[in-house]
Amino acid sequence: MPLPQGLARINRRISNPVLGVAARLVPGFGIVIHVGRKSGRVYRSPVMVFERDGGYRVALTYGREVDWLANIRASGTFDFETRGRTVTLTDPVVGRDASASWAPPVVRQALVALRAEYYVQARISAA
Repeated sequence: MPLPQGLARINRRISNPVLGVAARLVPGFGIVIHVGRKSGRVYRSPVMVFERDGGYRVALTYGREVDWLANIRASGTFDFETRGRTVTLTDPVVGRDASASWAPPVVRQALVALRAEYYVQARISAA
C-alpha cells in the first residue's frame, strides 16, 4: 500500500511548502502545477519525477487517489517545474509497474518498499 492519506494531509500543510523550494532544483523531484477542478485555484505539489519516454514519469507515492492527479487528468494538460525550468505537459496516463523498473536503481528500491506501483506518464506539449 502506498503512503497513508493521513501523512498526505500533513505533508500538504507542513512538508510540501518546505520541499517545494528544493523540488524545483533537485534531480528526481519537481513541482506539478495544477488547477482545482471545483475551486479553480492554482496548486503546487512536489513530486518524485524522472524523464522517460519523451516526457516525464511521476511516481504516485500516495496512490492514484490524489487530488493533483484528478486535476491534471481532468484538464489534460499542466505545467511542471524541474531543475529551474517550467515545461507544459499533456496527456497524463496512469500506468502500473510493481517493480518500478522505470526508475533509477536506488529510487526503484524505495518505490518497491513503499509499494508505490503506480505512476503517471505525461508528454511534453508541442505547443
